[in-house]
Amino acid sequence: MATLDNVLGYYHVAKDLECVIKEGPLASGLDKYLEHMESVLKAVRYFTDYNPLELTEVTRLFQDGKEALGKEFRSQLSRYGKPVPPIIILDMLGTDEELQSGNGEVIVMEHLPEKVAKELGEIARWLVTNGNTTDFLNVYTTSRSGILVRSLQGLKEHLKSASGSSNSGHSQHSPALTGKIRPTKEMAPWKALKFPGYLKKASTSLIKSPFESGHRRTGSSTEGVKEDPAEIEIEFYITEMTALLKLMQSEAQLMNGIIPSKYQRMEFDKVILQALEMVVSEGEAIASNAKKNINRHEYTSVLSIFPIVQHLRSIKPQFDLTLEGCQAPTRAKLASLLSVLDSTGAKALEAFIENIKIDPEKASNMPKDGTVHELTNHTIIFLVQLKEYAETAGAMLVKYAADPSMPSTNKDVEKSKLKLADYITKVLSELGLNLTNKAETYSDPTMKQIFLLNNCNYIIKSLKGSGLLDFIHLWNKDVKAYYDEKITDHKKNYSQSWSRVLHYILEVHKPISVQRAQNPDLAKLKDKERQNIKDKFTGFNKELEEIYRIQKSYAIPDPDLRQSLKQENKNYILPMYQMFHDKYTRLNFTKNPDKYIKYSVEDVGRMIDKFFDASA
Repeated sequence: MATLDNVLGYYHVAKDLECVIKEGPLASGLDKYLEHMESVLKAVRYFTDYNPLELTEVTRLFQDGKEALGKEFRSQLSRYGKPVPPIIILDMLGTDEELQSGNGEVIVMEHLPEKVAKELGEIARWLVTNGNTTDFLNVYTTSRSGILVRSLQGLKEHLKSASGSSNSGHSQHSPALTGKIRPTKEMAPWKALKFPGYLKKASTSLIKSPFESGHRRTGSSTEGVKEDPAEIEIEFYITEMTALLKLMQSEAQLMNGIIPSKYQRMEFDKVILQALEMVVSEGEAIASNAKKNINRHEYTSVLSIFPIVQHLRSIKPQFDLTLEGCQAPTRAKLASLLSVLDSTGAKALEAFIENIKIDPEKASNMPKDGTVHELTNHTIIFLVQLKEYAETAGAMLVKYAADPSMPSTNKDVEKSKLKLADYITKVLSELGLNLTNKAETYSDPTMKQIFLLNNCNYIIKSLKGSGLLDFIHLWNKDVKAYYDEKITDHKKNYSQSWSRVLHYILEVHKPISVQRAQNPDLAKLKDKERQNIKDKFTGFNKELEEIYRIQKSYAIPDPDLRQSLKQENKNYILPMYQMFHDKYTRLNFTKNPDKYIKYSVEDVGRMIDKFFDASA
């Protein structure tokens, strides 16, 4: 009897359920609607086997029901699927102590209300199992792909607006980023983000400016390295890259409860592809922009690549894990980006050396006061910044020397560090040769020594203060000794500037001996002897005033070097002048002693104290 009732029921299904089916799941509720669809499906199967003439109505109704379920699937995705607010993304990034490891637990983000996600999963499973259709998959991938892209775009816009004008400050001697995102009520503080920040300024701050207040001159290197306006975008890009990983992981988690497992990897590929391509494209644009800047010899722009590469290497294993099962071209996109960035970075480092070699040796480009050359200043700042990414930059150089087509890795950390230490040593060598050639443009031989002394002193002090010297010593332990020797040589050569002054006071036994000068009975002078002594004092006074005039215009920007050089001058000159002064002031060689004995030993010392100070 029950079987007969069921059979009779099949003939009434179309009439009894037509209104309910056409109204869709929203009217009766999804569970009830799926029960009705089960009834229609049973009728379709019965008539297919026993009475095909009755199939038309129930088949039409079944198709209407499938369409209604598809519309409900689309409607729910559209109604509840919204881009993830930037503050939620930043909170998610900011609360992670570390990025998720391969075995770590994925932080689940609620993209859809739990009830909605559950119903979408039920619809999807029913359509695949009973409806023999996968049309809804395209709806899902299109919707979620668009939301993923808009989530990232919203994050970028939020970061830009939150940064405001905070990046308006510029560090005069550092290419490092100075702008920081200002925390607002809506967003987590920027410092909460745990992945590496952009260009690190800690070491750069240890490099003292080669210029001290009051010791800049016309023609000196007073321009610091200009900050690239795109630098803050790099920090945003690193944030965006990390956000993409987290959103991808979250999309995979969401898909687990909605899309049948056999379709998940294929559909996940479609969901994340547009966002992944967008982020990769932005990375390639950064590399392209760096190449353009490098062609203009703006090498600090390449520094923007290193934090990206360093961060990408650190999170790439998680990307690879998340992309398992996706198509090969999708999985290869990040490796391709890493290869492009590696190539750009390695070529830029080599071009940097070449640029130092060919930096023009023109008198018009030289500081008129012999101070630190801007090439030296910029080179040291670049190298110290580079050291912050020693493993990354070293791995680039190792990889580029071996197989440029393969992305670099940090597997051999020591090898990478040694490679970079070798590179920095080569840079310093080329810098030294260029500075020596530049010094030849000075017509004043003393200025030449002042220039080389300033530059060598600035280099070695910067290397020490930044920790770069210890790093270089991994490769070459003689660097410090080399610069110390150079500084000693330049000081020795500089002391030759006193030769014209010394000419008048060194011949202590002419025109009369010390013994004769000390014996009043023997000290009676002839006219020729008196004139000779007068000429000595006159010549000494003239040359002292001349060297005083000239050396006031020289710049020694480092206060320690400036003071030590003054003291060495005193130690060199004053004892000899003391002997000369004491010898001849006892003698009655003139009726106008003030005319010839113009300077006491103390006066000469005070004049030396005013060397290297144009304002004195």
